[in-house]
Amino acid sequence: MDDASQNDVSLDNVSADECRADKVADRALSSSTGSGRRGFLKGLGLFSGFLGLGGILKYGTQVFLLREAPTEAEKPRDDWAGSTVKSYRKLGRTGWQMSDISFGSAQVNDPDVVRLALDRGINYIDTSPDYADAMSEKVVGEAVAGRRDKVFLASKFCTPDGHLDVETPVAGIIKAVEQSLGRLRTDYLDLCHIHACNSVERLMAPNFHEAFDRLKQQGKVRFLGVSSHTPELEMVMNKAVDSDRFAVIMVAYNFKNWPDLSNIIKKAHAKDVGFVAMKTLKGAYHTVLSDFEADERNSFTQAAFKWVNNNPGVSGLVVSISRSSQLDEYLYASGKQLDPADLVLLERYDDLVAKHYCRPGCGECLDACPASLPVDDILRYSMYYEGYQRESEAIRNYARLGAGRSAAVCADCSAPCQGACPFDLPVRQKMLRADSLLSFCV
Repeated sequence: MDDASQNDVSLDNVSADECRADKVADRALSSSTGSGRRGFLKGLGLFSGFLGLGGILKYGTQVFLLREAPTEAEKPRDDWAGSTVKSYRKLGRTGWQMSDISFGSAQVNDPDVVRLALDRGINYIDTSPDYADAMSEKVVGEAVAGRRDKVFLASKFCTPDGHLDVETPVAGIIKAVEQSLGRLRTDYLDLCHIHACNSVERLMAPNFHEAFDRLKQQGKVRFLGVSSHTPELEMVMNKAVDSDRFAVIMVAYNFKNWPDLSNIIKKAHAKDVGFVAMKTLKGAYHTVLSDFEADERNSFTQAAFKWVNNNPGVSGLVVSISRSSQLDEYLYASGKQLDPADLVLLERYDDLVAKHYCRPGCGECLDACPASLPVDDILRYSMYYEGYQRESEAIRNYARLGAGRSAAVCADCSAPCQGACPFDLPVRQKMLRADSLLSFCV
């Protein structure tokens, strides 16, 4: 074994004790310094030490550089500067011509970035009360003031504290939407999603539908939508399209998506239901893959976006944007055609993340978990932390699961989930890592 191999740390070999020790150390450091986990560890040079010399972590045969994961290129290309939207597509029966690359506001904290996006031609903004503890809606509201008729606003049946339960009274749902309207400084939402829709029962919950009907009658919400990462994705989305209640569905959709959504997209298109793609960067690990060359990192986002928009049934995609430089990079792909080089790059990326990426909509491991943990959700929160720079949101969502739903129990488990995973992910180790990242005190 060469020196480089000796210095790599295999996640498959990280013991439960090591994961627990890391978590205890994190808590001790946080309480003694008051500083954040990564900042403190970096200050002492310990972060790379934990992961292995050079900060490299090895998942199976794929090597990932574990450092801050920027969701944009480190060295922007000159031809990206000033990129604008070049293509608009019909958003189903809403009739809106949606920018093919649109604004996800989960991380934005600067109204000027939103204003610049509108100047560059983006005309669809996705937000939610539980993004950054309602800060997203406030920032978007400030930015679109005076330009409300130029943008299609989508939010969720939700509160800053999280998703609304199906038993929430109709009055409570309406109140939550009215609070969103106040933060957004508008009289109406163009679209309101039933958020985190993990079952047909939630999709068709009478209280949500009665609340929507009342809000629509009052002119406060124009269209109903649904967003989901659920393992019951195909069942939920087929029901949404067949019900004729939903004008838009928003689903994780990316290269080699699993499950295959092509039939759902075709059906939605045929029934004039808008299809908005999210999670299009498939984990957004491109900036930290050690096996990716600089030009590959710079080309990945455009390739991913072009692949999604190559499907004529897709109305457009939403990607999280928080900096003006991301607008330059992302909008460069607007209106462009997919080419063979893009497919080669996407295949290469897929090979590199195959043993790391937990596919939205899978959930094959859930019934195998003796603790009945929401494995898919926990690994999604971990992805938010490591790939999307959404650390606070990830930690907050994990905390909401409650102590009894912590992945810490995986330390003493025989991990039958791994045998159930159709992609052979090291589920137990990934869960322990997620717990290590997400459960320290803040």
